[in-house]
Amino acid sequence: MGVWLLPAVMLLGGLVLLATAADRFVLSAARLSKVWGVSPILIGALVVGMGTSSPELLVSVLAALSGEVDLAVGNAVGSNVANVTLVLGATAVLAPLTGSLRVLRREGILMFLAVCGFAVAVYDLELHRFEGIALLSSMALAAFLVVRWARADQRAGLAMPDDDDADVSEISKGKEIGMGLLALLLTLLGAELLVRGGTDLASHMGVDSAFVGLTLVAVGTSLPELATSIAGVRRGEHDMVIGNVVGSNLFNALAVAGVAGTLGPGPIDPSFRLASLVMVGCAALAGLLAFTGRELVRWEGILLMCGFGGFVWLSYIG
Repeated sequence: MGVWLLPAVMLLGGLVLLATAADRFVLSAARLSKVWGVSPILIGALVVGMGTSSPELLVSVLAALSGEVDLAVGNAVGSNVANVTLVLGATAVLAPLTGSLRVLRREGILMFLAVCGFAVAVYDLELHRFEGIALLSSMALAAFLVVRWARADQRAGLAMPDDDDADVSEISKGKEIGMGLLALLLTLLGAELLVRGGTDLASHMGVDSAFVGLTLVAVGTSLPELATSIAGVRRGEHDMVIGNVVGSNLFNALAVAGVAGTLGPGPIDPSFRLASLVMVGCAALAGLLAFTGRELVRWEGILLMCGFGGFVWLSYIG
């Protein structure tokens, strides 16, 4: 019984920490977007999305420096698939996820192009240094475009988010920045505790390690995105949720993979050819569902979650 206690406490503690910290992180992000008068999609993409993808970047840097390019690439591919299937799917199951067609067309197409560029880079089963540099350069361009579009929205009067529980005059920028950073760190810590606790429990239960890696680890890398997306949709910040997924996928496909190619170029396992095609297909499916009716409803969310299950199954038998 003793060997089960610590992993169980870690798992439950991680769940509680994820739920509470993610909610506070989204609240701070929403309030800051209101104070600064910028689009929630900008905050979602550049702050929430990239912030929740910081674990993937750390893993990629360490893996690249150790010569484990497969780990770095697999991390980016798996996270991107999980973001557009598991994260968007679970969020849509809880509540219909709506967004402006303007946002879906611009940021959604930008994300799809980034994912396609990443897939092209790995399709020849080798990630070269020049490809890594090209991906990193594309990340800088993508960030520039997101900021430029957000400023255009602001000038057009489309940037202000919906009212929340605080007036602009009552919001302290310093406090919200500090609370937001603390909440982000606690969100990442909660995800780490949940993954470690779940992995240890599975080990004690005799579950196959490969299956654990393909399920708990894959889900674990997207837990921050999932937690912040659920918190965002609860608060009605739908554009921020979309920005979260868009920003995370942009960061994974361009920055995370770009770092891997720049610091540790090398050959890639043949299984990533199929995985990269699945990644592109999942991004295309999510975009198609979002364009039809301009929202993701419950049955579409279930379909996306089934897509994640299919990806795990294909990875497992492969």
